[in-house]
Amino acid sequence: MRGAALLLAVLALPSVALADRVLALGGAVTETVHVLGQGDRLVARDTTSSYPPEVLDLPDVGYVRALSPEGVLSVRPDLIIAEEGAGPPETVDILKAAGIPLHQIASGEDEASVIARIEAVADALGTPQAAAAPLAAIRADFAALEAARDAVDQPARVMFILSLQGGRVLAAGQENGADAMLRLAGAENAVTGFSGYKPLTDEAITAAAPDIILMMNRGEGDSDHGASDAALLAMPAISTTPAAQKGRVIRMDGLYLLGFGPRTGQAALDLHRALYEAP
Repeated sequence: MRGAALLLAVLALPSVALADRVLALGGAVTETVHVLGQGDRLVARDTTSSYPPEVLDLPDVGYVRALSPEGVLSVRPDLIIAEEGAGPPETVDILKAAGIPLHQIASGEDEASVIARIEAVADALGTPQAAAAPLAAIRADFAALEAARDAVDQPARVMFILSLQGGRVLAAGQENGADAMLRLAGAENAVTGFSGYKPLTDEAITAAAPDIILMMNRGEGDSDHGASDAALLAMPAISTTPAAQKGRVIRMDGLYLLGFGPRTGQAALDLHRALYEAP
């Protein structure tokens, strides 16, 4: 009898209504919504959200940091989950004034931040229990990654090149996503002395002497940002480096490499293997 009474009491509790029309802003946020099994609730995405492939069928409301309130409101969301830095601030203020619940998810580029992001998205969706399985998988990835790093005797010196606009090498220094991913993968950033991304002089490239060059795979025809491996390694300053002499260039999908979403551990493991396993 007591069990039946308890069941009746539970059934009598009010149900919690979940938002049916969710707008995800930021590639890592959109990925996380899908990993949590809530992708069917998405009604739109931003331009940076390209994974999983089915999100490309959703309406695109624009670049995550240059959103218009009209574009966002046109998809009639009843919940917005946005990465930290989504904006501009004026658009965020208008959306908040419109009464749409808007959750801003903190960024971060280490294991704790990735875990916290998944938990925050799950809470915003009203499905905290859905985070259990993804978090177990992510912790396993990071445990494997730690073991892989521990096995490295001599870290590879890597230069991350963001773009080659106008033939100028725009490379990653410290305190940015590329630098964080290199450290996760057990590599050493060959470029030091500044934060963020900056153009390098020929002398700085020669002095950096990277063993390997890492770039995002931008696809065919993106001559403004990339170049073929042969063209890259033939550039006068690049040609002086150990990377050119060994022909070592690694390219990875940008969102996978620098999104810091639920695939972060897998991405770092893949980069580690590309760095240290025989080509």
